[in-house]
Amino acid sequence: MYDVIVVGAGIAGLTAALYSKRLGLNTLVISRDIGGQAILAPEIQNYPGFISINGFELVKKLQEHVMNYDVEMVFDEVIEVREKRRAFTVRTASGTEYQALALILAIGKAPRELNVPGEKEFKGRGVSYCTICDAPLFREKKVALVGVGEAGLHGALILSEVVKECYWIFPTPNPGTSDKERLNYLKSKGNVKFMPNTKVIRIEGDTRVRSIVIKNLKDNKEETIRVDGLFVEMGYVTKTEFLKGFIELNEKGEIVIDKLCRTSKEGVFAAGDVTDIPYKQAVISAGQGATAALSAYNYIARIKGLAKVTSDWKHIKVKTKESKEGFFLRI
Repeated sequence: MYDVIVVGAGIAGLTAALYSKRLGLNTLVISRDIGGQAILAPEIQNYPGFISINGFELVKKLQEHVMNYDVEMVFDEVIEVREKRRAFTVRTASGTEYQALALILAIGKAPRELNVPGEKEFKGRGVSYCTICDAPLFREKKVALVGVGEAGLHGALILSEVVKECYWIFPTPNPGTSDKERLNYLKSKGNVKFMPNTKVIRIEGDTRVRSIVIKNLKDNKEETIRVDGLFVEMGYVTKTEFLKGFIELNEKGEIVIDKLCRTSKEGVFAAGDVTDIPYKQAVISAGQGATAALSAYNYIARIKGLAKVTSDWKHIKVKTKESKEGFFLRI
């Protein structure tokens, strides 16, 4: 039983995990990828402390900060959440279940799926939605990548550094990016094969992915390609259907929260782009992640009878039963 499960590892989720762990909570992060949409930003000029930084570097720095505290992280997709006796159980696409006293939902927008036969069956068994997370698992192997624009290019560049061969599949005549410098660099690597006007129509295998069936959109010819894995980098969409009936969502499918990042269900908190806060910015997601973690701590403290964290304009104070004045806590 964990104290807190953070669902999502974007800016909000990683910040929540950092604060949660530093507060002494047994914390688990479950996410299909790291960084979410932020990782695709070519340049960020409004994140405090950095005059200019790209999304990949910002996420990398935050991830390193979080992992410095040995936060446990699982790469999987949460597909169900349920409550029983003041505890929450989350079930993932791999069939694994985890329990916690509190949840922080920081799922942002979920990776867009292909919706083809075999995709659901082979999630986590060769089908990946996070190139930066799983590319090292396919070193010197043959893989395929489906993606366009910055997402596709970013994935192809990462894979070109580790795999033996990569088929870059996209449904358009060109990759959808004007970054000629990086495209030329990618072509010079020699291990990435560009496959325009093509789409994946089926994923096949046994215990894991063994091949994919692709279709040429010009002549409708089908071809089977043997691969060890398939990476999907098709951008992001809001995916909160599994939360309907569990917590309040608005008409956009966003999670409704209050100023303390509390949802309509006690013990469940939310942060980042998945919430109904209208401003979708990296710095706001980080702030909400911190707020959600502090709120989760206070909720768990009430359950366990522990000290509670409060704050004023100068510092964060911990109130204890032994002293009305309390003592200072560095967070």
